[in-house]
Order: sequence, then C-alpha cells, then structure tokens
Amino acid sequence: MTLPERPRDLAETPDDLPEPPEDLVEGDRVELRVGAPAHGGHCVARLGGPHGRVVFVRHALPGELVTAEVTELHRGYLRADAVRVHEPSPDRVAPPCPWARPGACGGCDLQHVAEDAQRGWKAAVVREALTRIGGLPADTLDALGVRVEPLPGGPLGWRTRVRYAVDAAGRAGLLQHRSHQVVPIDRCRIAHPLLQDLDVTARSWPDADAVEVVASTGGDVSVAVRRAASAPLPPDNSGTDGPGGARTQLTGPALVREVAAGRDWQVPAEGFWQVHPAAADTLVTAVLELLRPAPGEIAWDLYGGAGLFAAAVAERTGARTTVVESSPTGVAAARANLADLSGVEVVAAKVDVALARRRVTGPVDLVVLDPPRTGAGAKVVRSVAAARPRAVAYVACDPVALARDVATFAAAGWRLARLRAFDCFPMTQHVECVALLLPDGPH
Repeated sequence: MTLPERPRDLAETPDDLPEPPEDLVEGDRVELRVGAPAHGGHCVARLGGPHGRVVFVRHALPGELVTAEVTELHRGYLRADAVRVHEPSPDRVAPPCPWARPGACGGCDLQHVAEDAQRGWKAAVVREALTRIGGLPADTLDALGVRVEPLPGGPLGWRTRVRYAVDAAGRAGLLQHRSHQVVPIDRCRIAHPLLQDLDVTARSWPDADAVEVVASTGGDVSVAVRRAASAPLPPDNSGTDGPGGARTQLTGPALVREVAAGRDWQVPAEGFWQVHPAAADTLVTAVLELLRPAPGEIAWDLYGGAGLFAAAVAERTGARTTVVESSPTGVAAARANLADLSGVEVVAAKVDVALARRRVTGPVDLVVLDPPRTGAGAKVVRSVAAARPRAVAYVACDPVALARDVATFAAAGWRLARLRAFDCFPMTQHVECVALLLPDGPH
C-alpha cells in the first residue's frame, strides 16, 4: 500500500466534489475522496475541502472516490460506510465473506483490502500513532523500520476462539460494527475450520445470551453457553473473563490444552489465550529475541495471564520470576502451569496496586508488559521505569495505547530501541506489537 508521507494530505478533498449540506442526518449520502487509514479500521476523509468536517469511513481504501452513507453524527466528526466505489484503489479485492459489508457483520474491518496491503495499512497506523501520540520523529521511525510481519497460515480460518451473540429469536451470530445488533450468519470465514464445522449458527439457542467456542492448539474443541448476562457482552478479543451470568459447558473440556513455547498448557476455555494458533510462539520468540535473558537475571511478567512469557524467560534465567495477574482464571492457570518452575511466584493483584503497595519489588533486570487494550498507563509505566530494569519488552495489542505509554517512558528517560509488529488478526484492523524499551545512559 503506497501512502503519502503526511497523513493530512490524504484527507484533502478535491475542489470538484460538490459541497455537502450542513444539515446531514443519519442515512444521508455524500461523495468523498478517501484519505489515510486511521486507528479503528476506517480511513479519514473531509467534507467540504481540507478544513472541512472529519468523516471516518469504513469499507474504503486510501485515495478512493466513494459515495458514503452517514451512520453516526458527533460533534466535530461523522462516521460513514462506503456504499459505492467510483474510483477503486488497486489494493481493493472482493471480500471472501458475504457478511463483510456495510450493515452486516462488524468483526472484520479489512476484507476488502489485499493481504499485503492490509499489513501496509496496519504499519501506517502504527507509525502514525508513534508519531502523533508517542512523539517520535520520522528519522527514529525510519531507523526502527516499522513493518507488519505475517504469521504462518492464510488470512482465513485462523481464529481459535469465537463468542457468538444470540438475538431475541434464539439465532447465533456476530455483532454489527459499534452495535449490539446481532447479525445471523451461516459461518465465520476467519474462524478455525473446527469451529466452522460446528452447528452453532444452524441451531436455535432460546435460553442463551452467548455461545463461546474454542479450538485449541492441542486439538480440543469446547462449546459453552452463557445465560442471563447482567452486562453487555465485551468484544471477543478483550481478554476479560467474560460477562456475568451462568456459564454452562456443553461439549468438550472446560480446561483446554494449548501448545506453545515448548510446553503444554491447561487453560480454562473462557480464559485468555492468543486467538491465532501461531501467535503465542511468535510473540514469545520476539520477546526473547529483544530481551536476551541471561542466567541469573530477575524478571517481572506484568499482566502475565497464564504465564506464557514468564515460563519462557524463567527457563533461560533460572532466577526469580514474578507474575502479576488480576484475573482469577489467569491466576489459577498461571499457578497450575508454572508449578514445575522453581523461583516463579504468581501474585494475584492489579498491576498498579501490586507495584504501588510493593507486593512486587526490585531489584529487577527484565520486565515483560502485556497489558490489555487500554495499555499499561502512566502510573504503571512510571513504576516500572523507577525500578530501573535492564530492559522492558512491551507486548501491545493497541498501537495508540502503546504510543501513549512510549511517551511516558520517554519522559522518564527511556527510549524505544526496537519494534516488531505482527499480523496476529488478519482481515481485522488489529495488530500486535512487541517493543523493546531501554533506559538512556548506563543501567
């Protein structure tokens, strides 16, 4: 994907487009020249010239001339779907899924984008976030060589965990973009083949709010339902323990076997694990490459989940390793899976609380940060920086949160030394980054 050097250049609208009306309402259609990709799975356009109202356009590509239908109106910006493409980008392809279109399933953001161009899109978003929010100059980003690496396998059939929502008629489906409206589908094309073979979308679920399915890397297939949830369903890649309400295991084991980092793992089917079958090994390899753990080095694995990174680091250091995790299912999984490693401690606490109350203390040589989508936050970053480890590996599923935390590290005297990014979520806007942060000056 070829992009102009400055994202704002892409947001300019040529003078030959008609002036938009000032009293737009949802459902109105406007003609737009589409601009740069932005965080969130859309591109940026402007109504009425380069200084006009911002429009975030889904189902479009940079440079395209489209007719867009307004879906949301906000103070200062609009949201819209491209419903007709007048001048298509050379990177446009036919979506392999019939549900990946305006008004249908919101799970995939980029099915209309060629595979290589999807990674170019994501690299542009990472770079823009590190520039605009992280404050990194262009020469630093050039030196880092920001690019998104593919994972083994194709862009379809990779998702090993899917949460189907159930509508009032008992039909299982996926949600519309930015909506709780359920879209009944035949099957999810990015789901693992073993999950596509299940009859989840073909049968009725009259008493369920959600159906949760897992196809583990160890060969297990698990199906469970949730009933009477007291809160809206979180996104199925949120890493939470799920909403309230009774969870009933229907078929398959409640503890599924995962294989990663040279070990077997027993993980609750509802617990967090990377959804791409190659992601766990890929991210562990990147963390080890960046940190270069040495025998005797003390490590923290913050937001440690089941202990994936802690195990890999501890096996190389043979020294004290502390996992901090707040999720009860994550804590139980970490304690069970790391029991054979001497010197590994699992602390059940929120990371900021554990650091503030000195439930985890220095000295420390290595830190792995793998926070949720909201990022580690300034409080945690400052505490980690103050502990003065030799190096920090930051595993990020959100480039904006990463950039925000990189800026906080920089204010504390740290620098972003290396960055690797991986396409762990093909066909979607999501990208996983692993950043190496080092203190300026002697350790």
